[in-house]
Amino acid sequence: MGRHYDEAAIPNELRRNFNVYDRIGELGLHLGSFEDEVTSLAGAGIAGVVLHEGGLVYLSGTGGGTYPMNDDPDRIEHGKAGARDAADVLIRRLHWALSCGGEGDLNDVLYTVKALGMVVTPGGGATSAGPPVTNGFSFRWHSVFGGPSSDYAVNGVDPGGFAGIHARSAIGGFDGRFSIEPEIIVAVPAVLAREIISNRGWVFPLPPVMLEKVTAARAGA
Repeated sequence: MGRHYDEAAIPNELRRNFNVYDRIGELGLHLGSFEDEVTSLAGAGIAGVVLHEGGLVYLSGTGGGTYPMNDDPDRIEHGKAGARDAADVLIRRLHWALSCGGEGDLNDVLYTVKALGMVVTPGGGATSAGPPVTNGFSFRWHSVFGGPSSDYAVNGVDPGGFAGIHARSAIGGFDGRFSIEPEIIVAVPAVLAREIISNRGWVFPLPPVMLEKVTAARAGA
């Protein structure tokens, strides 16, 4: 497990018993490279990730899918696939937000706190597509970090634990040229959050001066 995770106040019965990166590999997720994923905040309008020194990590939403949603089963399956893709984007973003300065990684995620799925359902949202489409996002999180609806669950129980299950809202009624925009909040050990903040700040992508610092440290390692 992660260096910080091992020291966290989690009951032994609920501790994750697998390497998150093993599951990521088995599920075919791609985490990209430092050069492509660790970028400058210069000119940005919003942050992709904000860390609180208490250990909460807030990830901005990202779009998934290419069609608006309705109650057609094929359209919902398209939305669920787009939601899984969005989860993969946020998992990749979280990986680099925790690891780019060498402080931690995804194995230090304690548990998942809250997700919001904003589903594109033009015409006032008169459809029940919101929850099933957002399940594509939520259940991907289960599969990576552990949860009752993961790809690894048997009879509703994931032998790896429950760190991926989360509180959630899933709502429709939005217009847009995509299917869903989900966002999520996770918890990491406060000691890790403080280490990241003291080393390179609380925001990702990185402020230009911090990107220079992290890149230089990585080159000299």
